[in-house]
Amino acid sequence: MSILPFFQWCEATALGTAIRETTWAFAVIESIHLLALSVIGGAVLVVDLRLLGLGLRHQRINDLARDAQPWLNRSLAVMLITGIGLFLSEPTKCYYSTPFWFKMTSLLLAITFAFTIRRKVIFAEEGRISPVAYTIVGLVSMALWLGVGAGGRWIGFSG
Repeated sequence: MSILPFFQWCEATALGTAIRETTWAFAVIESIHLLALSVIGGAVLVVDLRLLGLGLRHQRINDLARDAQPWLNRSLAVMLITGIGLFLSEPTKCYYSTPFWFKMTSLLLAITFAFTIRRKVIFAEEGRISPVAYTIVGLVSMALWLGVGAGGRWIGFSG
């Protein structure tokens, strides 16, 4: 069973057609998507670097995570919404695109990790998590989100 018909249906939608045929829509959506990327990158990095012991050592991890979490949540929501808009502009091309599938797989893994394992670790009481576990979680988180960003750039540079 192929999902290609769904991708073709997406391409034929009025919204997909409008984004594809309007001279400015894709550029505006992509700009907002990239701004949200910078926000999510900051929200992830500030906490992950703290997990690695590379900054903001005067702040407790769970306090820093609590402050960064709303930024991560909101920027992720904006990225998902604008990502759907970008996808709708060329779904059939995405279906056949290795970079698209790499990014979607990375995104699924990054979101799952962020809202399960990473969340439990960063909101744990002080002293309950070992420094080694903090390091592993920080490195895995950064690697997964790097995969999302790299996949996005790969899509942008593939024909």
